[in-house]
Amino acid sequence: MTAFPAEAGDLAGFVLGTSLDAKTRARLEEAVPEEFFTVPGGLTAAQRHALTYERVRRAGLAAPPAGELLQDPPALCALLERAAIADPPLFHLMLLHYTLALGPILRFGAGQDGTRGVRDSLESMTSFGALLMTEAGRSNSHLSPRTIARHDPDTGGFVLSTPDAQAAKFPTNTAHPDVPKTAAVYATLVHGGHERGVFVFAVPLRGPGGAVPPGVRIVPAPETSGLQIDYAAVLLDEVRVPYEAWLRDGARIDAGGEFHDPAGTAAARLTRSMGIAPPVWRAVVSASAAVTRASAGMLLAHSAGRSTLGRLAPRRPLTDYRNQQEAVLGALASGYALTAVAAHVTAPRPAAAAAGDGAAGGPATAWAPWSAVDRDLALLKAAATAQAQETVSACRVHSGAPGFAAVERLNAYRGLTHAYQNAGGDNELILYDTARAMADLDRYVPPEPEAGPPDGGDLESPRVWLFLARDTERRMRDRLAGRVEEALRAGDDPFTAWNGNLVLAARTATACADRVVLEILASAMDTGPRALGPVLRLHAVNRLEHRASDLLNEGVAPPGILDEVWAARRRTCDELAPRAAELAAGFGLPAPLTAPTAFLA
Repeated sequence: MTAFPAEAGDLAGFVLGTSLDAKTRARLEEAVPEEFFTVPGGLTAAQRHALTYERVRRAGLAAPPAGELLQDPPALCALLERAAIADPPLFHLMLLHYTLALGPILRFGAGQDGTRGVRDSLESMTSFGALLMTEAGRSNSHLSPRTIARHDPDTGGFVLSTPDAQAAKFPTNTAHPDVPKTAAVYATLVHGGHERGVFVFAVPLRGPGGAVPPGVRIVPAPETSGLQIDYAAVLLDEVRVPYEAWLRDGARIDAGGEFHDPAGTAAARLTRSMGIAPPVWRAVVSASAAVTRASAGMLLAHSAGRSTLGRLAPRRPLTDYRNQQEAVLGALASGYALTAVAAHVTAPRPAAAAAGDGAAGGPATAWAPWSAVDRDLALLKAAATAQAQETVSACRVHSGAPGFAAVERLNAYRGLTHAYQNAGGDNELILYDTARAMADLDRYVPPEPEAGPPDGGDLESPRVWLFLARDTERRMRDRLAGRVEEALRAGDDPFTAWNGNLVLAARTATACADRVVLEILASAMDTGPRALGPVLRLHAVNRLEHRASDLLNEGVAPPGILDEVWAARRRTCDELAPRAAELAAGFGLPAPLTAPTAFLA
């Protein structure tokens, strides 16, 4: 866990962390200047996309070199955090460019001289990265892409094909006709009559003028008001690429045509090829924290000093009402909590754990490959995006009409957090695979049982949160494992046994995520500034309320637990309310985020 500057005693130091020096932070801010926090009105969709790509180019040229960023998770995440709060489409395109296009080239193409040209085009921002992974017509398509790559012995290269429209790669950011694109294409390598596993190929999809090479068909998708990207489906019809386009990660086809792969099996190859996910998850967790902080700051700016005309107490300040006060302070607390989680996932990892990123070191999976890459990091991605979506949506609702109609930024943040429930690994599938590993005790150790709640059951004690979370997780895991085992003994096949328990599976994995997050918060309270304590306590109490049904169902907490939770929240909010402005100031938000509504100025 990262050690925060406890001696400084300031919340701003906690948010900034200790990983980056002032010079690096200044350079990252220059890469995403305040100019990028606004978008001119009246743009067509094509103009809006062109502006975003121009800003991606400017950011990439001003930031540290891509190779350095990909080796420095705190720096890359800080850059992408700023892009996320400035403009979510900018974040999404930069994430694709760095982690999902350049990332595979640097990771899987290391030592391959033939990748130099495509790497240079991406690092110089003369071409923009795209990802061709998910296929439109089948769910769980990551596990077995129908897009095929075949070795051509006559040329030494490969031929890539999507057999039909259902195998089309979608969604991709490839629709804009004038923007050069280079894609990381995930395809099943078929050689010698056998499927050899999923590999990545670096394929130019549009040239300098946007021209499409032979065999590539790009079908633009309808415009969307969610996360505004130039979405398109891509179909490949006998697209020929050189041998060097194969990002082979040590695999090879020798002069005699024999296939060799150090991964050993097609299943292990899939996990290795999906090993680009950890940098994505770190960035998504960090961006989730950033947009949560920004949304909380915007809600406070909307609420502070605002009077009400309710007949119970005319002219009463809006934040005197418990519902608004708790929404504001709860959002601020969520921002700090997710900041602690982001610091945890970007902190240096033990050498063995870092080496395991993308290796076949995770549990077996059934629904998606992600948990096999890094179970805990995938689970924290799911938890962080769910929390961010919940908080951003609450900020939008508690901002009234301006939250919907006058402050487009909240709508954009909501679109981003909504999109990443599925993007970067579907949250539900991550939960199911996590639960399966828990039930099977596959690289998972349940929390040890404890005699009873410590500290007299005081909900303001971190030891009590952890007791409740751990006991709930253990009981749910045991019950899930028992139900699945019973179904299998009764003659059900694995699909039927699990399909009848998906609700419990998702809730069990969520209980695990809650426990991990609460452990991170408890550690942050020990190492961070003293002012952080009541803020993280409020978030923990809110999580207990959110999970109250499971606490009751598992017999971990008695009836009346919600009354205790509400009382603890009221006490904590009374303590925090006078410090709301200080809490928001600790976020260090750029001025455009909390400025008055522009058209009323």
